[in-house]
Amino acid sequence: MLPQVLPLAAFAATVSAHGLITTPTPRGPGDASVAACGQSVVDNIKNDKTSHVEGLPELAAADPDYHAEQCNVWLCKGLQYADNEANVQQYTAGQSVPIEVQLTIPHVGSANVSIVDTKTDTIIGTPLLSWPSGYADEREFYAHTTPANQTKFNVTIPEDIGSQCSEAGACVIQWWWYGTGAKQTYESCVDFTVA
Repeated sequence: MLPQVLPLAAFAATVSAHGLITTPTPRGPGDASVAACGQSVVDNIKNDKTSHVEGLPELAAADPDYHAEQCNVWLCKGLQYADNEANVQQYTAGQSVPIEVQLTIPHVGSANVSIVDTKTDTIIGTPLLSWPSGYADEREFYAHTTPANQTKFNVTIPEDIGSQCSEAGACVIQWWWYGTGAKQTYESCVDFTVA
């Protein structure tokens, strides 16, 4: 079986990209991300904005510029609000928000879209959308039958969000996907405020 595994591993290593939010504009890397997480993490993300999170903790810990109190790679891949102030979306409670996700290498698993409190890295309320299983199924992807609602969908800003997300940087809409076979986590975040 080893001869069959090696070509697949070599192929996987040469292909970049797995998935990310494309609309609205998600958080991207910049100087604040370098200052918090180190150049190694930012270079990894710049080389493949859609890559998984699992390799980032090791890169961060080995980087002399890493500051654990500022960089949580499990929240928006460690990407910092300060690099993304120009991309803050303004929404109102009850508003329907269209989101588009690019999936380029599928890994069947589960996914959700949630509002996350960035200070505590916790979901506010319940997920806005959830796919408990069957998300990004390889068989559907390669047969060109991936359900449309896995890559283009709307979420509704909760009516009861109150003032929790009134300040820019306090909350993100986070798309989170875990490929169970690959054991890889993908995430993208959109900064927003609620009037």
